[in-house]
Amino acid sequence: MDGIVETVPVRTIESPCVNICVMDEASGLCTGCARTIDEIAGWSGGSAAWRDRVMAELPARMRARP
Repeated sequence: MDGIVETVPVRTIESPCVNICVMDEASGLCTGCARTIDEIAGWSGGSAAWRDRVMAELPARMRARP
């Protein structure tokens, strides 16, 4: 094993998290990022297409908040 080194590229996952993790009971959305609890829980395991779709919905969710 000496002398064998494999470099594996690290893939970062974009996240809308702003570290304000409080769920709004009325809307069911996080007050910081506007995701649902299921979206937050599934974020790292979700497909790139699914994350892109959620990211595209977030601006409208943020604007719709009271």
